[in-house]
Amino acid sequence: MAFTESFDSFVCAGDTIAAQADGYTVTARVLRDDCPDAPDRRQDGFWPTLDPQDAGYIGADKSEADLATAKAQAKSVMDAWEADEWFYCGIVIRVARAGVTLDDYAASLWGIEANYPDSDNAYLTEVARELVPEAIDAARVALATLCAGCGFADAEAFV
Repeated sequence: MAFTESFDSFVCAGDTIAAQADGYTVTARVLRDDCPDAPDRRQDGFWPTLDPQDAGYIGADKSEADLATAKAQAKSVMDAWEADEWFYCGIVIRVARAGVTLDDYAASLWGIEANYPDSDNAYLTEVARELVPEAIDAARVALATLCAGCGFADAEAFV
């Protein structure tokens, strides 16, 4: 299932894209991740090093100049985060059928970088696409549960 639209190269919390899949309306939305930790607290090895025992090890064939470049890039990323130019988010999928929301949080993935320096946010749309099958499965379960409560045995035939 492919969304016909993509998230913009700059996104804000609440931005959405929508598509139709198997008779369902699927809406992917960007929500701000509520974990306030800075990138260097969330990611082991955020700060580059030449120490092979450290998570930030950049490789055996790297020079001090390579390390200086990597550190400058990491500092730039950190400065941009501190300036609120990018943030961690979740992609959350809502699924509806016949105008009725079946599951507002049918599938999600969190801890994704949004507006990350030198990124076009294409990954956000990729994540949304990958979550659709899980979201449709959750919506089918919700629909079957609703229809069973009304005495309908075949939820798909009902709508």
